[in-house]
Amino acid sequence: MNQDGRELEAEAIRILRGIPGLDVIWPPKGSEYRPDFLVTFGDAKAPVAVEVKRHANAATVWQLLHYASIRPDLPLLVIAGDSTDEARRVLAEHGVGLVDGMGNAHLELPGLLIHLEARRRARRQGGELAPTRLRGRAGLAAEAMLLEPQRRWQVQDLRRTAGISSGLAHRVLARLEAEGLLRAEGSGPNRVRQAIDPTALLDLWAEENVPRLARTTAYVLARNPQELMEKVGQSLEGRGLSHAVTGAAAASLVAPFITAVPVIDVWVTERATPDELVESVGGEPAVDGQNVVFLQDRGDTALRFREQFRDLWLTNRFRIYLDLRRDPRRGKEQADHLRQEVIGF
Repeated sequence: MNQDGRELEAEAIRILRGIPGLDVIWPPKGSEYRPDFLVTFGDAKAPVAVEVKRHANAATVWQLLHYASIRPDLPLLVIAGDSTDEARRVLAEHGVGLVDGMGNAHLELPGLLIHLEARRRARRQGGELAPTRLRGRAGLAAEAMLLEPQRRWQVQDLRRTAGISSGLAHRVLARLEAEGLLRAEGSGPNRVRQAIDPTALLDLWAEENVPRLARTTAYVLARNPQELMEKVGQSLEGRGLSHAVTGAAAASLVAPFITAVPVIDVWVTERATPDELVESVGGEPAVDGQNVVFLQDRGDTALRFREQFRDLWLTNRFRIYLDLRRDPRRGKEQADHLRQEVIGF
């Protein structure tokens, strides 16, 4: 274990020992569990396997879950310098413990449940360049790979499909390869990469692709959600404004699950002004009681891979999933249903 690993381990032990009634000790010499920890609480002792990571994100998580499956009889404790919300959520859902340098801790053992949430953010280690995050135009590269998970990608293929620069396509591929999400063959211009685990890629993209969006709310007279979607879609199309329905309204068409869609969310080209959007659909501005929310982002990235469904434009299934996750109106439940029924991984 290198110096960083030893420091992270020491910090994890400090956090766990700060919990009343709990201690962490090394197993005795010759123990089959050495050099893993023994967690003691009350009269009980529980051995845990330990994995040390400088950073834990959604991509790291799926590698760790694979490791945990190799030793199912021994609970896994992940020690990380810092961790993302998504990483902590997935690990907790799979019963894997985590302690990080931010002060987060989650550990489930027979007769024991520990859950601590940090109130401070992790600091970036001195001078390191941040990885290319999967948002904005970089997110389009990941989205393209999700839409064709079996495809073998060269830099120029990804550049053309995602509509991004060669440099950005290369940085995204290199980052995902380093994360262990892609396998690579060849070298130089002939190097090709293919997704190993689309599930982990989807989780990482959903975790990092946080749009910087503008919202315009309106009320449009319609008898039901279907009529509302058709009216809005036809009106925007007639004005030549690129758009795509997303969120719960789109999910109600491709993966019926809910009976009421009180508000429809629509991505619209950034070139349209708020007044133009409201006027184009024959609506009225609304602060409360809106039934249409227009969403706009820089570069129209949400519209890049839109798809036609009957006579309507919808965002693709991954973008619908992403937008549902951020919807406070039962969004996570609907997102999980869409992922199971439509996405499949």
